[in-house]
Amino acid sequence: MSQEVNAQVPAQFLAALDSLRNHRVRPEVHLTEVPAPARIAPFSVALSGELPAGPGGALDDHAELATGRFVALYDPAGQEAWDGTFRIVTLVRAHLDAELGNDPLLAEVAWTWLLDSLAAEGAPARALSGTVTRILSQSFGSLETHPDDVEVEIRASWSPPGSDLGPHIRAWGALLCASAGMPPLPEGVTSLGLRR
Repeated sequence: MSQEVNAQVPAQFLAALDSLRNHRVRPEVHLTEVPAPARIAPFSVALSGELPAGPGGALDDHAELATGRFVALYDPAGQEAWDGTFRIVTLVRAHLDAELGNDPLLAEVAWTWLLDSLAAEGAPARALSGTVTRILSQSFGSLETHPDDVEVEIRASWSPPGSDLGPHIRAWGALLCASAGMPPLPEGVTSLGLRR
């Protein structure tokens, strides 16, 4: 960023950007910066993440086990619905095995993945809201030999108490991994990969 652009960006938002740069999600999650929404807040940043399917897994026909988006919004004037000046908006979409996908408690379980991820990373979330959607795709005709495809989609938004967004990006990364069936990693432990 040039000095002129930096002078126009509030210090709190610059601090938030630094906190995102200085915190890492699990190495299995591939992050890419993508265009952020421009009309919701004066300042925003968006990241896209994916958890690629590994070789030998049951879901090799999918390009990834889970994908998602993490958006941080900042409005120096605040917004009443946000209960603050920052708002995190997230999406996670993951492929599930048919047995889990047909569980009537799937929505409650998926929402618990979010709550557990926020708690584990010490990411306080005010005005938390969201939805969990189950998507079942069945094939017919010449595609009827394809197995049913089940996905879960978790959309959530919340307000962090300040500009330190590091715990929130880590919590979102943990949610991405949990939705793909990866167990949480204790501090200092490296994953050997996912086998489904």
